[in-house]
Amino acid sequence: MDLPFDGSISRFYTEKAPAHVRDAIACSGNATILEPQYPYPERMVSDSYDQAMERLQIELVRMQAWVKDTGQRIAIVFEGRDAAGKGGAIKRFSENLNPRGARIVALAKPSDVEAAQWYFQRYIAHLPGRGEIAIFDRSWYNRGVVEHVFEFCTPKAREQWFAQVPLFENLLAHEGIKLFKIWLNVGQATQLRRLMDREADPLKQWKLSWIDVEGLNRWNAYTDAIGETLSRTHSDTAPWTVVRADDKRRARINVIRSILCQLDYARKDTAALGEIDPKIAGGPDLWYG
Repeated sequence: MDLPFDGSISRFYTEKAPAHVRDAIACSGNATILEPQYPYPERMVSDSYDQAMERLQIELVRMQAWVKDTGQRIAIVFEGRDAAGKGGAIKRFSENLNPRGARIVALAKPSDVEAAQWYFQRYIAHLPGRGEIAIFDRSWYNRGVVEHVFEFCTPKAREQWFAQVPLFENLLAHEGIKLFKIWLNVGQATQLRRLMDREADPLKQWKLSWIDVEGLNRWNAYTDAIGETLSRTHSDTAPWTVVRADDKRRARINVIRSILCQLDYARKDTAALGEIDPKIAGGPDLWYG
C-alpha cells in the first residue's frame, strides 16, 4: 500500500524519533497511555465514557436552546498540537446541536487578498450572531504557533499580533461574545503513534499534511512557541483551558464540562454534568510541553 508523503512518518519513527519515544510506542498496548506525566496509566473505560457522554449531550442541547432563546453569542476556539484530537472533540461537542445555530469554522490558507488584510479581519465575518455558537477549528492563534514555527510570518508581525490579541478579545467580550479558548495537548509519543495510525489508515490519510510531517522535526520549536503563546495570551477576560488529551475520552468529556460549567443555562443539571477533572483540564500551568 502506498503511504502518504512516501512513508515519511514511519521513517521518522524508525530513524529520527528519540529512543524513549520509540520505546514507549513499541512497548505499549492499545489502552496504554504513552505520556509518563499523564495522571492515569490507561484510558477511560468505554462504559463510563459512554454514560458520561450521553448525559453531556443532553446538557449541550439544553445549552443551545438557552443560547437561542436568550440571544447569547458563544465563540469556542479549539487549538492544540497536531493529532491532539481537535476534530474528535469538536465532533462530540456539536454532533447533536442544531447546525443552523452552531457553526464549525475551519478556514483554509489565507488567499492573497486575505493575506493583505488586517490579520484578524477574516475571522470577524465568522463570529457568532445573536443566538449562535461558532466553533473555530483553529483560529487567529495560528500566528502565535504554526506561522512562527514555519517562519510564515516575521518576528515583528508576530509581536504586533501579541500586542493586538488582548485588545481584540477584549472587544469581543465588550460586544457580549462569550469566548472559550481550549488548548488540547499530547505528549510526543502519543502524537507520533496517532500520526502513524493515520498514515496506515486509507480512511484517515486525508487528515495528514506536509506540516504534520515536517512538524515532527520541530517538536521543540513547537513547545517553545506554545508555551510563550499560552503565557502571553492568557487573561482574566479570555483565559485558556488546557486539556491533557493523551486519552481522547477523558479529554472530550472535560472539554464539554469546562465549557458548560461556565454557562448558566436553563434547566442545567449539575449532577448530570459532573465535575471537571483538575488533573485533565485547567489553566496554562497544566501544560507540560
